[in-house]
Amino acid sequence: MSILICGGAGYIGSHMAKWLHARGTAVTILDNLSTGHREAARYGRLVEADLLEPAALDAVFEAGPFDAVMHFCARSLVGESVRLPLDYYDNNVVGTLNLLRAMRRHGVGRLVFSSTAAVFGEPVRDRIDESHPTAPINPYGASKLMVERMLRDVADAHGLRSVALRYFNAAGASPDGAIGEGHAPETHLIPNAIAAARGDGGRLRIFGDDWPTPDGTCVRDYIHVDDLAQAHWRALGYMETHAGAHAFNLGNGQGFSVREVVAAVERVGGRPVPVDIAPRRAGDPAVLVAASDLARRELGWRPDYTRLDDIVATAWRWHDGAGTA
Repeated sequence: MSILICGGAGYIGSHMAKWLHARGTAVTILDNLSTGHREAARYGRLVEADLLEPAALDAVFEAGPFDAVMHFCARSLVGESVRLPLDYYDNNVVGTLNLLRAMRRHGVGRLVFSSTAAVFGEPVRDRIDESHPTAPINPYGASKLMVERMLRDVADAHGLRSVALRYFNAAGASPDGAIGEGHAPETHLIPNAIAAARGDGGRLRIFGDDWPTPDGTCVRDYIHVDDLAQAHWRALGYMETHAGAHAFNLGNGQGFSVREVVAAVERVGGRPVPVDIAPRRAGDPAVLVAASDLARRELGWRPDYTRLDDIVATAWRWHDGAGTA
C-alpha cells in the first residue's frame, strides 16, 4: 500500500508513519512543520506543504498514487482555540475541505481522520461511548465535529469511505525510544510530570484537589500512541468492506487520576515529582473515560498498553534518550 500521512511530522502522525513503515507500507508525509519536527519525519518521504494551499496539495497527489490518506493536521490547543477561533476554523475545517477536494480530484477514496473526545463537550456520564451527545464547548472541538459532519455528507454525495477516530488522552512514546512527545508549549500531564521529576520543567501544577473523585484530582483515560497507530491500521482494513463514514471512540476504558499519574512517574523514574496545587480550571470535567466497545467489536482493536506504569515507562525512556519528538 501507499499512504499519505498529513501531519506525519507531529506526535501521533510520526508514530503512525513508523508503524506503517515497519509493515512495509510506502509512506509519504505531508507537513508544514509549523508544530511538527523534521527529524521525526524519518519513516517516509517528507513533502513540506500546507493544506491551505490547494496547488501544493495537487502536486503531492500527482506524485502519488495513494491508496488512502491519514489526516493528523490540526491546531489542537483548547485555550488557544478560544482566543483564535478563526485560525482554528481556517486550519482545521478549511484545510480539511481542501484535502477532501484534492482527494476527489485525484480519485483517492479512503480517509482516516484524527478526531477528538472534545467533540462531546461536557460529559453527561462518566464513560463516553459513541451515543453520547456531541456538544463541543470550544472552537477546537467544534472544528473537529464540523469535519466529522463533512465526512458524512461527502460519503453520501460522493462515496468517500472514512473512519474518524476520537482519541481521549494520547500518551507514551515509541517503545524503542526513537520518537516521542515534544510539544511547545507542552500541555500534557505525563511529559510535564516527567519534566518536573527530572528537574527540567519546574514544579508540576495540579489543577484542583477537591474534585468529586476518590483522591480529589481529575480522572482521565490515557491511551498509548502505538495503540492509536494500531487502530488507524485496522481502520484501513475496515474501510475495504464498509462503505460510508464511521466514528469510533478510542481509550483504555480505565480512568487514572492526576495523583495516580504522578505516583506512576515516581515509581518509573525513581524520583519525586514536586507539585503545587492550583485552582480548578473552568470547563474541566471531574471524570472523562472512554467506552471503546464499538472499536473493539467492529475494528477488532485491543490496546496493548493497559497498565499506566507501562505507558509512562515508554515516555520516560524517550526523555532519557533526549530523542526527537
